[in-house]
Amino acid sequence: MNLKQLEYFVQVAELGSFSKAASVLDVAQPALSRQVRALESELKQQLFARNGRGVALTEAGKRLLDHSVGVLQLVAHAREDLGASRDAPVGRVTIGLPPSIARQLTLPLIERFRKEFPAARLAVVEGLSTHVVEWITSGRIDVGMVYNPEAQAGIEITPVLQEPLALVSHAPKGKRRVTAPLPMAELSRYKLIMPERVHAMRRLLETQAALAGIRLDIAWEVSSVPSIIDLVCAGYGHAVLTPSGVAASGRAGELSIRPLTEPAPTSVLCFVTSAHKRPTPLAQQTMKLATALIKKLPR
Repeated sequence: MNLKQLEYFVQVAELGSFSKAASVLDVAQPALSRQVRALESELKQQLFARNGRGVALTEAGKRLLDHSVGVLQLVAHAREDLGASRDAPVGRVTIGLPPSIARQLTLPLIERFRKEFPAARLAVVEGLSTHVVEWITSGRIDVGMVYNPEAQAGIEITPVLQEPLALVSHAPKGKRRVTAPLPMAELSRYKLIMPERVHAMRRLLETQAALAGIRLDIAWEVSSVPSIIDLVCAGYGHAVLTPSGVAASGRAGELSIRPLTEPAPTSVLCFVTSAHKRPTPLAQQTMKLATALIKKLPR
């Protein structure tokens, strides 16, 4: 097994076609096929199932893809780390962001990144916090931002921003946007629109409610925060969100916010990186840049 075989395998897997992969790699298709067959022969596993539209990964192929992406990322990081100077990071960094933050952060981050690191490349991917953590542990991304991550052996966690949770309701014209705090005990009186249980915010709120002996009335489950806010504005219920989540919606003027108290639950936005490899100079500089931009976002 060698790096070229893994690179060829990953391209075929991602494109689902030997001909497309050969075109992207600028190699002859027979040569590409020979490399993949050699890999299958060495591993004694069939990696692809052929079909009329191209190829699909077998179960063995799916397992190898997870390993291959991580291996190729490590090699790229080694090259970037050794080739970077302290003042001018080079290479490529991939950052994973939750949708509520990505909507606010992506544009300013790319603008600043382009100015400060013209010799480097940045990729931004969106995903729920649980997905971002999985991508970190598998090596698919270099840096992740997640809400309220659980401690795990494979990740390092660095808190960035702490925000209070608040009840968000539709506000008729003329009503104050920020009103009196709401004790958690009264939250059971409101029909809530919440993400599904895999969402970090949902887990945090349900944990706090259970500890306080409060039963939540979940009327609707919707994964998208913008869609939740649309439903709140249409009168379908209330939501529990952070101020930055409301600000990112673009509909803050239509909403009223009541901070939750007694207890006052908070959501913590954190950086996560792999515990098994040191972030490259470029990844470290990207985290510093993102931290500075996040603290300037409207809330």
